[in-house]
Amino acid sequence: MTKTEIIEAAFKAWGREFYLNTSLSQVARELGVSKPALYRHFCNKQALLDAMTGYFFNDFADFIRADYEKALKTGDSSQNIFIIIRIVAEYYAQNANIFIFLMIKLQNRKLDEFNVAKELRNRGIELKNLYEPVENYNFQSLGARLLNATLIFFIADFHKKGKTLTNPPSEAAIARLIDAIEKIIGSGLCYTDEEIAALDFEGLENRITGMVNGAGDDPLLKAVAGAVAEAGPWGASMEQVAHRSGLSKSSLYCHFKNKQDMLHQLFVTEFQRIMDFARLGMRQSAVPQEQLYLGIFSIVEYLRSKPDILVAMDWIRNRGISLKPPEEIPESKVEFLRLFENIDIRFLHDGKNPFEGGGGLWLTPWILFLIINTLMQKKAGHKVKNVPNSDIRFLYRLITFGIGGFKL
Repeated sequence: MTKTEIIEAAFKAWGREFYLNTSLSQVARELGVSKPALYRHFCNKQALLDAMTGYFFNDFADFIRADYEKALKTGDSSQNIFIIIRIVAEYYAQNANIFIFLMIKLQNRKLDEFNVAKELRNRGIELKNLYEPVENYNFQSLGARLLNATLIFFIADFHKKGKTLTNPPSEAAIARLIDAIEKIIGSGLCYTDEEIAALDFEGLENRITGMVNGAGDDPLLKAVAGAVAEAGPWGASMEQVAHRSGLSKSSLYCHFKNKQDMLHQLFVTEFQRIMDFARLGMRQSAVPQEQLYLGIFSIVEYLRSKPDILVAMDWIRNRGISLKPPEEIPESKVEFLRLFENIDIRFLHDGKNPFEGGGGLWLTPWILFLIINTLMQKKAGHKVKNVPNSDIRFLYRLITFGIGGFKL
């Protein structure tokens, strides 16, 4: 048994549970050895986790090296950015276990513990050279963030639907995914700059601003949201909710069967309220482009007005990429999950949809994922309400015509 075999077993064993539990006993069972046998190579769990980090950087750098060097030689910024997108997408599509590991690091803000740029530089990959192509677009830092979020969303969706942890994807399936990601990042929903430039963003925003109110808020669910925002869904306890609500812990069981039921009621209720509010906003126009922005801005306004709900939804955005296969959705509930799919967006009906056949329910989750990602871009002392409307307009442009509309 080698160190590499132990590391690869850890990716598999811990990744299946999305790192909610990381014990050396699991790794030992995966390898069919005793736990003490692992200590000959790693003194503790943290040492193994550190080794997994080094393994990732070595493997990733080796995988992208040839295409990275090719991109540096082309001299074509438009081509370069897609070379990088395609090779990164291919790496994560082929390596579900490593993808999970990296996402956990990103979610838990643990990538700061080791300097990503420095680690790649030590392996001959200068990270800033990967980002230089973006500078040839009229693009802000938010753009790079949203491109990365789009890549993560569709890679995670691919692994979930394909159940790739137990059913490795074919080369053909990976190729189709990469082509689809390139199209959605390159062209978005295939609108033109002229079509989007005609929108009166400020006027549309004014129709929604101030419409959110807390009249129908459930004070108990508000206490749950506060606990989740503070400690996350896995750390939030019934005791915390009881303290916030002024009820005894025993009284909570009159409302919730258990903690899982409590969290379920919170997220189902809030998701329904978000969708209902967005539909209300979208009804204020019959123009598809306007309906799309009204829906997006309505969600933004709802989450701005309820920061605890935003933070709670951000936890779900993160844990939503757990790669655990989704439960089958009853046909009766499919319509409940549709929002933007019901807009007359020609992209969804004219044969250009690269995700055709993928269940038809990717558009709303993707947009919601990007909205939360945009609102959660925070610096020290930066509050949710400080995210300017210009960022939301930028997000809308990226969704509607991709990075192609930002080319200088």
